[in-house]
Amino acid sequence: MIKFLDLRKINERFRGELDAATKRVLDSGWYLLGKEIERFEAGFAAYCGVKHCIGCANGLEALKLIIRAYGFGPGDEIIVPANTYIASILAVSDNGCTPVLVEPKWETRLIDDDLIEPAVTPRTKAIMVVHLYGRAMDMTKVWEIAKKHGLKVIEDSAQAHGAMFDGRRTGNLGDASGFSFYPGKNLGCLGDGGAVTTNDAGLAEKVRALRNYGSDIKYHFPYCGTNSRLDEIQAAWLGVKLPRLDADNARRREIAARYCAEIKNPLVSLPAMSSSSVWHVFAVTCSMRDELQQYLADNGVQTVIHYPIPPHKQPCYAEWNDRSYPVTERIHREILSIPISPVLTDDEVSEVIRVVNEFGKR
Repeated sequence: MIKFLDLRKINERFRGELDAATKRVLDSGWYLLGKEIERFEAGFAAYCGVKHCIGCANGLEALKLIIRAYGFGPGDEIIVPANTYIASILAVSDNGCTPVLVEPKWETRLIDDDLIEPAVTPRTKAIMVVHLYGRAMDMTKVWEIAKKHGLKVIEDSAQAHGAMFDGRRTGNLGDASGFSFYPGKNLGCLGDGGAVTTNDAGLAEKVRALRNYGSDIKYHFPYCGTNSRLDEIQAAWLGVKLPRLDADNARRREIAARYCAEIKNPLVSLPAMSSSSVWHVFAVTCSMRDELQQYLADNGVQTVIHYPIPPHKQPCYAEWNDRSYPVTERIHREILSIPISPVLTDDEVSEVIRVVNEFGKR
């Protein structure tokens, strides 16, 4: 079986360095908010091209902390893609704000920038863009709309570590960005982890306090905060893996280029090729998606559906269940992610291509 994502194999490449980093943390006797988190925050800020990085518990917490730090709450609206992982929307509603869902473009699966401005109301406070599947959003029109209406731009960069637009990396394309370091991400730790990146010193200071119970200095609490800290061991492990991120992303691009050039099954539609995407997943679409997934499994290729049920059809948002977002619903009905990772071999890539091309011929 060709695994969709072989995390053991991915992390085995770093075994010696991870062991050394673990020993360093254990020997230090300091496990939270110490030198490892400071070192990683500085390194990841430099990588993204921003002034500030604040490690936190996970990607959802990163987005929640940004919204909370801006002071957005009940009565405020935040525009967010209808086609996204539910965490993007949870971050908005968990702060008491109203998510305003906007359809994606079919070609990119990203929010349709032509539909953003019609969704703006006097209550709108921010636009959240999601760089879904590793593809950076074209920010040109987003920036124009935000400037015109005085809105903040929040990036959900959970799937796009290192993706670029206009010469800048995600994490440096808005007012603030939330990252996830979930193990399966392009830059993943060995547990949960996340970070906020920003060039706004005031926002960074507030997020830094909010993640630590609202404390700016020990036992002094200017804010009612939460406990959302990236621990020293996860930070140390991420610091080991960060220098390899660009090389891993380059390998993903090589595989994506082969898929786009060599998969030629008329029943399977391919994502638009992008040299700046980091291809967190390679998601094809097929009107016979379930049959395709079963065929691939029967022939030794593991796949994943990202995602089978759109957020507006989830039970937790029952008040939206009667809404219709046709483009989003079609994506969630037809999408299927095939294997892509930096440890996938050329022979495995060839086999995936062969099997996909054979679908429907028998």
